[in-house]
Amino acid sequence: MLIDELKSLPNSPGIYQYFDKNAKLLYVGKAKNLKNRVKSYFNADATPNSNLSPRIAKMISQAVHIEWITTQSEQDALILENSFIKQLHPKYNILLRDDKTYPYICLDLNSDFPRFEITRKVLKGSNIKYFGPFFKGANEILEALYLEFKLVQKRSCLKEKKGCLFHQINRCYAPCLGLIDKNDYAKIVNEAIKKIKNPELLIPNLEKTMLNLAQNENYEEAAKIRDQIKTINDTSVKIQIDLAKLEDFEVISVNANSGFVCGVRFSIRDGRVCFCTHSIKPAQDMIESDLEALYSTMILDAFTIDQPVGATKIYTYAKLEDENILTDILNLRHNKKFQITQPKIAEKKELVDIAYQNALEFIKKHIKTNDYTLAREIQDLFELNNLPLKIEIFDNSHLFGSAPVGAMVVWENGEFNKAKYRHMHLQDINDYDQMSKLLTHRAKSFDKAPAPDLWIIDGGDALLNLANQIIKSSGANVDIIAISKEKIDAKANRAKGRASDKIYTNIGKFSLNPNDTKLQFIQRLRDEAHRFAISFHQKSRQKIDIQSSQLATLGISKGSIIKLINYFGSFENIQNASFDEIKKVTNKSVAQKITKS
Repeated sequence: MLIDELKSLPNSPGIYQYFDKNAKLLYVGKAKNLKNRVKSYFNADATPNSNLSPRIAKMISQAVHIEWITTQSEQDALILENSFIKQLHPKYNILLRDDKTYPYICLDLNSDFPRFEITRKVLKGSNIKYFGPFFKGANEILEALYLEFKLVQKRSCLKEKKGCLFHQINRCYAPCLGLIDKNDYAKIVNEAIKKIKNPELLIPNLEKTMLNLAQNENYEEAAKIRDQIKTINDTSVKIQIDLAKLEDFEVISVNANSGFVCGVRFSIRDGRVCFCTHSIKPAQDMIESDLEALYSTMILDAFTIDQPVGATKIYTYAKLEDENILTDILNLRHNKKFQITQPKIAEKKELVDIAYQNALEFIKKHIKTNDYTLAREIQDLFELNNLPLKIEIFDNSHLFGSAPVGAMVVWENGEFNKAKYRHMHLQDINDYDQMSKLLTHRAKSFDKAPAPDLWIIDGGDALLNLANQIIKSSGANVDIIAISKEKIDAKANRAKGRASDKIYTNIGKFSLNPNDTKLQFIQRLRDEAHRFAISFHQKSRQKIDIQSSQLATLGISKGSIIKLINYFGSFENIQNASFDEIKKVTNKSVAQKITKS
């Protein structure tokens, strides 16, 4: 089969995917010529080429199936490769995940009296100035700006044509009342711009405000200002390099060390290192040649289609084979002339080196402050493809089939990430169909929210098989385990340290000691999903009870209400149904009562 697939490869650009015997995605790569690139990994008998590195040889030895997608150009192949790695989480591709869209502060200079606002997207119109990106502290900087400068504070101010509260407390010159002309206002804006470019210049006024609040015994507000000062201080990267020119550019360096890989990005504005962010990932299965793919990911993520462009020059630590392809992509995206180079001397070279060294320091700090022992024990015991660092846990909740809901909670970076919790209303009556709907919905969203390392399902063998089918259909590399609650007198026993829950995996069923830390960790995750599902279910029940009582006041029995809900799915659908539709489910009398209400 593999030999036949190798013979069928086209001489076209595109992406290729390797799958193992369990249909798990191992690797996604791109190629200028698919036939030449993929065949370079293999001998004539489809065994791994002897010139491969140990990691690549290991991957190729596991591959039993190849799929490919041809593209019109190398640019399209690079974008598709980047997209597939994010969505499908292949075992041997490492993704420096940075799911955030960082905010900018913008200023619309088309207005006679412009105001500063936060945005994460390019705004319509020309002559809009952007400051950033701000990896933290954008809100604090904006608040400090409006505290110090008497600018238009709200969008609606100029439309209302009357002095607002901010004018009354001497925080605005009220251009809406004609109390300041646009030239004088522009001078204030220019002073404010200087401080946005150097946020630490906002701190003296904040310290003065904090002192006044403390002296007036308004300690709570003073504490808020204190925290604001700290955040603004943290936004400025303390790297003492003075550039000869007031330039804007980006620095990106990637470093792999001690089983981890880290990417660092510096944003330089007006010759100063203003902002810094980094992303770190375990990389024990990373293929050495894929460092370039990490640079590509970071560059494409830094300049997404709808984000403002703060700089068009990009300096990288390593020479990139795809520099021209990347610049072509960025040029087309933003209609600007981009440049990717490696500085050889002077300050820019020093900055690239500092970013590279910082990546190593971030790795060392990460190793000291993060214990992966438990995650590695779980990976080894259950023979998981991925180190389970990002975990999604699923549960359903209902009461005798009423108000069924599904819930997903997320464990990431050693803690529950409540910002990524999700829930949904379900209409199916049994647990299997409910879980099918919930998992399918999540799998379809992998293009927007990348696949995790592990799914944990609240259920047994049947739900494990269901989840495996859904993941196989999605093509994503996600490990799956299910945990089934121990039953005592037909009731689920959740007693921590005593519950002997069963764990189902693709290699068999496990009955761990109730004191086993691996079992207790999985129970903890399952219980959080259960709590979240129950909480949402109770809210849904309250809403249904209110609506149900409205039908009950019409003299409709509880049994008829349940029949109607099961058939129509919601009270809104019942209210919108015709007499004949309702009559199909219940009797003529009930249908008359509802349609006349």
